[in-house]
Amino acid sequence: MFHHILIATDGSAIAQRAAGKGLALAKQLGARVTLVTVTELWSISEMVTSTKMGASHPVEDYEATMDAAAKEVLDAARAAAEKAGVACETLHVADARPADGIVSSAEKLGCDLIVMGSHGLRGLKRLVLGSQAAEVMAHAKTPVLICP
Repeated sequence: MFHHILIATDGSAIAQRAAGKGLALAKQLGARVTLVTVTELWSISEMVTSTKMGASHPVEDYEATMDAAAKEVLDAARAAAEKAGVACETLHVADARPADGIVSSAEKLGCDLIVMGSHGLRGLKRLVLGSQAAEVMAHAKTPVLICP
């Protein structure tokens, strides 16, 4: 059925629950797992604010902070996989929109299922901000399992 599952996580409680479901499914199926987290590009407003506040290496500082945050998220997800008895690989996609990073990773790695949490945006927030889960579902060429 599914042989390589991409599990997307941002470290939130919703993403952790989704990862648990994805890991349980992978264990039942004997599927490979890749855990992915995506960190976004640094916005111009953040760059200007940081420079005004006197940061001497704002881009490097931002990248180091994002790398550390991604490592923390992926280490926690790897620990959950180990606890579930599932071997996994981890991947940090830097400087990308989350939906784009998830979809492109699934394609590059040949994953046949994407598992991710739904952030449950409703009403105007969903209309204005969009939903990463909805974007992944709209653009992925593989099935997507969205967990609440």
